[in-house]
Amino acid sequence: MTTTSATSSSSDELLLPYDEAVQRFDPVLGLEVHVELSTATKMFCGCGTAFGAEPNTQVCPVCLGLPGALPVVNEAAVESAIRIGLALHCDITPWGRFARKNYFYPDMPKNFQTSQYDEPIATNGYLDVELDDGTTYRVAIERAHMEEDTGKSLHVGGSTGRIHGAEYSLVDYNRAGIPLIEIVTKPLTGAGERAPEVARAYVATLRDLLRALGVSDVRMEQGSLRCDANVSLRERRDDDQDAVPLGTRTETKNVNSLRSVERAVRYEICRQGARLVAGDVIVQETRHWHEDSGLTTSGRVKSDAEDYRYFPEPDLVPVAPDAAWVEHLRTTLPEPPAQRRRRLQQDWGFTDLEMRDLVNAGATELVEDTVAAGASPAAARKWWSGELARRANAEGQELASLPVTAEQVAQLAGLVESGRINDTIARQVLDGVLAGEGSPEEVVTARGLEVVSDDGALGAAIDRAIEANPDVAEKIRGGKVAAAGALIGAVMKEMRGQADAGRVRELVLERLT
Repeated sequence: MTTTSATSSSSDELLLPYDEAVQRFDPVLGLEVHVELSTATKMFCGCGTAFGAEPNTQVCPVCLGLPGALPVVNEAAVESAIRIGLALHCDITPWGRFARKNYFYPDMPKNFQTSQYDEPIATNGYLDVELDDGTTYRVAIERAHMEEDTGKSLHVGGSTGRIHGAEYSLVDYNRAGIPLIEIVTKPLTGAGERAPEVARAYVATLRDLLRALGVSDVRMEQGSLRCDANVSLRERRDDDQDAVPLGTRTETKNVNSLRSVERAVRYEICRQGARLVAGDVIVQETRHWHEDSGLTTSGRVKSDAEDYRYFPEPDLVPVAPDAAWVEHLRTTLPEPPAQRRRRLQQDWGFTDLEMRDLVNAGATELVEDTVAAGASPAAARKWWSGELARRANAEGQELASLPVTAEQVAQLAGLVESGRINDTIARQVLDGVLAGEGSPEEVVTARGLEVVSDDGALGAAIDRAIEANPDVAEKIRGGKVAAAGALIGAVMKEMRGQADAGRVRELVLERLT
């Protein structure tokens, strides 16, 4: 079987047009999300967990796996794991063990990862995900298990940051032993052409939930929340689609933004579709996601569970959470984010579309914090889902990662509301805030950006605008007041947006009518 409609990506990989791919095949997803917990110490030792510390300054014999070092389970990490499981409507195991997952990586000096295998802390849950049109997709959770993170390799000398082409590699073991929760979905079927959207919405909803629980900072750009996206395609059948066997899956590793999750799933659907139509087989493998080019490339052949030779960890006692403790933790769960959003929407008076845009932009908490800092809900929404969202998209960043705080946005909104600056000037103030020049108040003072409403300062600019636009002035004298906008625009341009537009209009009409 051949295809004539496939196109070539920049990696010379044939791609089936997306619409054709989802028409011919049923996409099936499996999402594995790794969450770094915000504990003060590591999973099995007392080493610190501060992000960005000098390399190899937060290590000890336990997290390096040196002979004779014995691990001890971090109780705070177990508590976080149970709260996550409860929030995902999972069953919490009354008795479980850690296991050794055996494989070699340079950034894992023990040659095994301490994880959970057949006795995870939480199983059989779900998370309801609201899609862009307001409909809900229920994501079935297979398990959430505890494990430790590996160290981090840094490949130096190449053009891509990967080992291929590098001159040498360095290893930072600060991350080795950081507590991780891996949340694994069951195969997600029935999403059809919306599969990429479901993947993005699921990770976004999960991120909101984890942030509300306070168990992780969920900063995807720093790797504290990362998604492995498994994608497979199966033939479509007119009846009993569930009886069709699942296709061979690929696993795109460590995707670290919501936008990339959606793009990576979409790309794999197109790539696998082209291969299947051409009669090729899909290789079960891990793949690398390339943000710049928007494509995936082959990583390594994917191992099955038996290849890891799991066996119970002999140096750790079983984890057997007391039932009363679990029930107490259930009482500490926060208001579910979806319910909270509905409450906030009502409090703020936003329409469904306005609220959905806010959620999709990842701005709900930012707006809430900005309102708490003194801004009106309308002003907070305007800046976060407008100018700031535009800048974040242009720079390929998460909105929350922009170097501006909710308090600074509230101060900016206050300056506009008081009339000291207008929207045009406010955007210049944001330039200064984002450049690290200080608070909005400090930027206004340092750059001299306040609105000019002094008649003397405005008069000369108005006279020059009238002289340069005699035809417009004549129209206004003739009674066409609406033409004043052209003169106001000329004055604003000359004064680089700092003129008080209302006062300019008044002065123009005084002169010409």
